[in-house]
Amino acid sequence: MSPAMEPRRTIIFLFLVIRLSETEEVKKNLTGTVGGNITIPDPVVERGFLLYKGKNIALVNKRELDILEDIYMNRLHWDQTTGLFTLTGLKKNDSGVYYVDSKKGRTSTTSYDLLVFDPVPSPAVKKQNVSSESCSLLCSVAEETTLSWYKDEEILNQSSSAVSLLLSVQEQDFSSSLRCVASNPAEKKTLPVDVTTFCGGKKSRGSDNPDQRHHLMTIVIPVVAGVVVLVGLAAWFIRSKYLNPKKTTSQAQGSGGQRFRRAVY
Repeated sequence: MSPAMEPRRTIIFLFLVIRLSETEEVKKNLTGTVGGNITIPDPVVERGFLLYKGKNIALVNKRELDILEDIYMNRLHWDQTTGLFTLTGLKKNDSGVYYVDSKKGRTSTTSYDLLVFDPVPSPAVKKQNVSSESCSLLCSVAEETTLSWYKDEEILNQSSSAVSLLLSVQEQDFSSSLRCVASNPAEKKTLPVDVTTFCGGKKSRGSDNPDQRHHLMTIVIPVVAGVVVLVGLAAWFIRSKYLNPKKTTSQAQGSGGQRFRRAVY
């Protein structure tokens, strides 16, 4: 090898080292739901590619998008302003690894592992058992998913795969606001639950509150006593006015008859 070739080989070697050090692959996770949209958060500003499972599906060149696979026609979009790809009308078989290869400036390849889930079913709640001390609420969905009962930010009960989840609410929590949450890694649906409504408004009824019960008794007892006194007075008045005079008249008639019979004899 001539001495003149050595500097040139050194320059080429350094160039390759610099290019390889600038090329990096970053792996990130994305989630979506069937029928929804997903935007890949890595821009291609002027020139670059979008690959799916190693296959080139779209090319951006001179700020124009060229879709290379028919199945992505009218589903894959590229925003000229942001440089971001958006895939619409997601299907379960859209799950997989996508690569964004930007050719402007620093060369980088970012991979995104997309998982597409079925939409989360909407939760429904109904009461099971109600007593003065507790109330049982059942949260249910049409298909298995993650179900959780929350009070504020506290998880009261949770199941990672279920169609129903029971919660026992104690009397001190009858005035609380709870929520049942159905979720998967892509989305969640929340149903607020007013315990007072579902459990029959236990706190609003005076029979369960000692102070209210005492106040109620202080009103009811005098009223009942007054009614009893009035009924007694009315009965005495009726008896003295209408029943006693008849008795006196009958006695007088009986005495007169006896005197008359004595006179005849």
